[in-house]
Amino acid sequence: MRTDKKIKIGVLGDGGWGTTLAVILARKNYCVGLWGAFPKYLEFMDRKRENVKFLPGIKIPRLVKVFKDAKQLVEFSDIVVLAVPSQYLRGVLERLVPCNFSGKTVLSVVKGIENGTYLRMSEVIRDVLGKIKVAVLSGPSISHEVACGLPAAVVIAAGDISEAKRLQKIFATENFRIYVHSDIVGVELGGALKNVIAIACGISDGLGFGANSKAAILNRGIVEIMRLGIAMGARPETFWGLSGMGDLVTTCISPYGRNRWVGEEIGKGKKLKAILKNMQMVAEGVWTVQAAYSLAKKYKIEMPITEQVYKVLYKNGNPRYAVNELMSRRLINET
Repeated sequence: MRTDKKIKIGVLGDGGWGTTLAVILARKNYCVGLWGAFPKYLEFMDRKRENVKFLPGIKIPRLVKVFKDAKQLVEFSDIVVLAVPSQYLRGVLERLVPCNFSGKTVLSVVKGIENGTYLRMSEVIRDVLGKIKVAVLSGPSISHEVACGLPAAVVIAAGDISEAKRLQKIFATENFRIYVHSDIVGVELGGALKNVIAIACGISDGLGFGANSKAAILNRGIVEIMRLGIAMGARPETFWGLSGMGDLVTTCISPYGRNRWVGEEIGKGKKLKAILKNMQMVAEGVWTVQAAYSLAKKYKIEMPITEQVYKVLYKNGNPRYAVNELMSRRLINET
């Protein structure tokens, strides 16, 4: 493995977050590669040196080399960053099976759970590519804020804590603080499941409810996330950290949060199909809610907010009726 600034880092996924990571790494004088799924848009982005769709107003440094071929990007890279939407991840990885990942580290920044298999993203990566070095990065990270240099903090988790610390030094900047963690399960589940609760907060906003309502959803939402996370092998304290409560708060209060916005539009009476049709970016929670609902049934975990979001999105449930269902549940102790 090359050391210091000689390390080459490839980012698979030219959305807002993938582009942001490429930009901040190039600003640190790393040699960076960036790949996206649409060649014509890549050509346009390369010429303009700006991702006008997903990260407008941010100049892409010349140290970022645009790749049209994902395999070539992997061959170029010592570290491969995966930043594609969760439901497309397996398809992208399957194209990379012939590549040699020996000596490389794969860093997933994807927040989601694969539908059908209900695998976490690191599990999908190993399911397709075999036993390779995998780490995950998660936490409250609105891409445009990070790209603009506003202070933010996230966490990198890996089974090998020394690898997490190595990545920590590579990705951290004076305004992008990175912590390390060993609980990959908890870090991934926190990043994925918070999007479901963000949709619930958005519905609350769309219905015109107040701060009290959002606070209740946030608090009881993290309880639901923790219940399922513990059942799936995560450590409970992880969910009070950056990848749990930290990411949940950001996603639920930020005006740029895609999942919260989807929920808000639903609360205003719009249909999911119409909302998604007009979106350029992906709202991961729309898919994650299906997996979360099924996992709750599998593990026999009570997740009432998740259940109501699922019914509103996929069973044509009425948002106001969903609120009534939540508020009229049997009175219990706070746990």
